[in-house]
Amino acid sequence: MISNKMVKTVVVKIERLKKNQKYGKYFKTSRNLMAHVENAKDYVLGDEVLLEETRPMSKEKHWRVIQLITRDRGEEPAELQEEQETKEP
Repeated sequence: MISNKMVKTVVVKIERLKKNQKYGKYFKTSRNLMAHVENAKDYVLGDEVLLEETRPMSKEKHWRVIQLITRDRGEEPAELQEEQETKEP
C-alpha cells in the first residue's frame, strides 16, 4: 500500500515481472489501484493487502480490500497469528 490519505480509499501498488518477447529478459512493471476500505486509517504505508474486484464505486475505484496479509513491520495480523496457533498441535 502506498497511500491512505483519503477517507474510505487506499492506493495499492501492484508490481509484476514481464518477459521481453524478443530477448527473454524480465523487467518490472507496476500499476496503482484505488481500493475501497471502510476505515483507511487502520492500514499503514507498506502493508500488504488482498484485493477483490467489485462494481465501480467511482471513476477510478473498482477494487476493495478484503484482508490484511502482513503489516509493514513484518508482523502478521493478529487474525492470521490466531489461525496459525490453532492449527499447530
